[in-house]
Amino acid sequence: MIVVMKAGATKKDRDEVLKRIRELGYKPHVIHGETRDVIGAVGDERGKSVLQSLESMHGVESVVPILQPYKLASKEVKKAPSVIRISEKVSIGGPQIVVMAGPCSVESERQIIETAQAVKAAGAHVLRGGAFKPRTSPYSFQGLEEEGLKLLARARELTGLPFVTEVVNPETAELVAEYADILQIGARNAQNFALLKKVGQLKRPVLLKRGMAMTIQEFLMSAEYVMSEGNQAVMLCERGIRTFETATRNTLDLSAIPVLKERTHLPVVIDPSHGTGNYRYVAPMSLAAVAAGADGLIIEVHPDPEHASSDGPQSLKPAKFAALMARMRAIAEASERTL
Repeated sequence: MIVVMKAGATKKDRDEVLKRIRELGYKPHVIHGETRDVIGAVGDERGKSVLQSLESMHGVESVVPILQPYKLASKEVKKAPSVIRISEKVSIGGPQIVVMAGPCSVESERQIIETAQAVKAAGAHVLRGGAFKPRTSPYSFQGLEEEGLKLLARARELTGLPFVTEVVNPETAELVAEYADILQIGARNAQNFALLKKVGQLKRPVLLKRGMAMTIQEFLMSAEYVMSEGNQAVMLCERGIRTFETATRNTLDLSAIPVLKERTHLPVVIDPSHGTGNYRYVAPMSLAAVAAGADGLIIEVHPDPEHASSDGPQSLKPAKFAALMARMRAIAEASERTL
């Protein structure tokens, strides 16, 4: 249910409503608007009729049922697009398209710092790099773990770029959150509900990747798991779904951009690197994503992809990334946005 407060409602009015929602066994989530606050009350739907009694409380304008199964992620709760602050200089969801770039895996201090400096010079806003890597094969490179986090933090110190890195299990989530600016949930963990709940309890923005065979509704329900724990700073990342096609690593679903924009207020990010699995296709898919209205992109860049520990075939060299940034900037300006 949505509790819509009156335009002139006081903090005391709101606090009384929050208290009553908790007494009724529901969890309240406040969404601050320009003229009034809206409170989402989520919990067991079988007793939602009791929430109608809140209409009699001082400062309450109305109590409205939420029709979608994903409550907090729905536009029924928040019609305006959410803008998520990453750092003092970077926010995603507004007029600026945010580009996250860097290697699949952190391999060495030289590699991550060289890449960070290159992507910053090209105009990227966020550094990406994996410290903990879930791999299909148990024999593949699994990442440098905490040492990788320390190297990412060093790169941030030298360049000023905030960084995004993956969380692979609840046990290491707090450790990753100590270092990272954005917590990434990978496709393999998109329905790891224990992990989703854990990152929902942490005070870090979350980049949630779509699972390999997830429907849009399932994707939004995973976002709901994070948001229901109190963390509203969720970004949705389309990274390709598994289909019958073998010409590309995955099938990048660019139609997810307008569909998600219609159904949720959360920012939408596109991953053309995992979406195609081939560096030759990254540029055209990136340009198409900008034109389709994406709020951000996450692109793999490596100074020596031929010798990368993981995902070399889909990584751009710094020079190609810089050229792509210039082309994306032109598309963004034509769409009345900035890059």
